[in-house]
Amino acid sequence: MAARILDGAAVAAAIRGELKPRIAKLQERFGRTPGLGIVLAGHDPASEIYVRNKLRTAGEAGIRTELIRVSEEADLSHVLAAVTALNCRDDIDGVLVQSPLPGAMGADAETRVIDTIDPAKDVDGFTPANVGLLVQNRPGLVACTPSGVMELLEREGIAIAGARAVVIGRSDIVGKPMALLLLHRHATVTICHSRTRDLPAVARSADILVAAIGKPAFVTPDFVKPGAVVIDVGINPVSDGARVRSWFPPDSPRLAAFAKHGSITVGDAHPGVAAVAGAMTPVPGGVGPLTIAMLLANTVRAAEARLRT
Repeated sequence: MAARILDGAAVAAAIRGELKPRIAKLQERFGRTPGLGIVLAGHDPASEIYVRNKLRTAGEAGIRTELIRVSEEADLSHVLAAVTALNCRDDIDGVLVQSPLPGAMGADAETRVIDTIDPAKDVDGFTPANVGLLVQNRPGLVACTPSGVMELLEREGIAIAGARAVVIGRSDIVGKPMALLLLHRHATVTICHSRTRDLPAVARSADILVAAIGKPAFVTPDFVKPGAVVIDVGINPVSDGARVRSWFPPDSPRLAAFAKHGSITVGDAHPGVAAVAGAMTPVPGGVGPLTIAMLLANTVRAAEARLRT
């Protein structure tokens, strides 16, 4: 039996719908809606798409947005100046700097940017102050992708307390905060990474398996305990026809999409996982929409906190 599909797009739409009356209340009480400032450095094609989607979705929700562009040739000081300016503006409640930054800005560029963002406006949840609050399970702004996954699990009725959860990936953006959020909901959590011994066996112990490593089709069916919930965080563009044909049957709509566009986006989980898992998120349409929905939720939350002080 094929896995039940966990529809992240539908949950994201519900979250956006719940934000609208909160946004309207801010407009009624304070004469303005939440403001989100986005800094985009360089011209990375994927970043352009992500930012365009964020601007569109925020606008549809009633959140004011402002995009500040920094040229590819500029040094890091221009990005830091843009962040500082947004920190100081009363009409901006959330500040986001799109990753990745141009390589010429330096290996420590993203860390320096994170350290510059006002924690009260840190809608990505990346600053040390907000990460520290998360570690202590105190209210704060939490990284969007893992908090979106938690919303999905809760709204889909997935039992978390007492479950064994395995997170494949230890990034600061997804893996670590994902593990902490699951731990705070009383799951028994294991974090796996490139040096984990016998990774498939560890993964098979999971009732909830989160794949967040950025490797297409890496998690194969032998990683998955029958009936487990698989959360696929990967968003991997693939243009290798031989690989795509090895993953999907000849009549798959994904092959037709590949033939039309010359590439498709796939997750970290192999399509064959659907025959073993009890439930799983699709790619696209799973975790991706939730990330943007939680960015909007964090912006509204930041506005509410700032305007009530």
